[in-house]
Amino acid sequence: MSFLEFILKVQQISKIGLMYSKDPYAIDNYEQLEALSREMLNEKCEDFKISKNIFERDLYPTPPSSVRVLVFNENNELLMVKEKEDGGWAIPGGWCEIFMDLKDNAIKECKEEANVDIELGRLVAIFRREYYKDYPAVCSEYVHYFVAKAISNDLKCNHETEDVRYFKIDALPKLSLKNTEKELMRALDIYLNHLDVYCD
Repeated sequence: MSFLEFILKVQQISKIGLMYSKDPYAIDNYEQLEALSREMLNEKCEDFKISKNIFERDLYPTPPSSVRVLVFNENNELLMVKEKEDGGWAIPGGWCEIFMDLKDNAIKECKEEANVDIELGRLVAIFRREYYKDYPAVCSEYVHYFVAKAISNDLKCNHETEDVRYFKIDALPKLSLKNTEKELMRALDIYLNHLDVYCD
């Protein structure tokens, strides 16, 4: 990681921390991190000055990217996590981190949300998510579906999840809004029937 990438990563962490933190001491620390990283950016970038978090700048609007992973165990059961946010079940996944490859994001999400190490397989689909949602989309989003094999099974939750289990494909639980039945079934169909990678 370059020095500039490091500074931008600190900017990202401070932005997320300020978005979600409620503790006043944590907020104060994130504000200090943001200010320090902004100062370092201004020293590094002589051609322009940054007065706020770089991720709040007016940039050309583009869809955010996320990953989802179809993780199977030795019984060909599908790994799912129960989301605290809405009480539904989803396959592991989340927003992509800056300066991290798609594959590394997929591996990271499985470890964070379910404590599962995986052997990542192929990309099965790239969906434009608003085509698959059965509720209004606030903005456009691209989600990348991978398939993977579990190589560890010490299942544990994190702060986002409240349960982790494997399910038979024909007996899936009520889904979270994090992934819709339409997109999940399509991704499973591509994988199970050995179809070509699909892209909206």
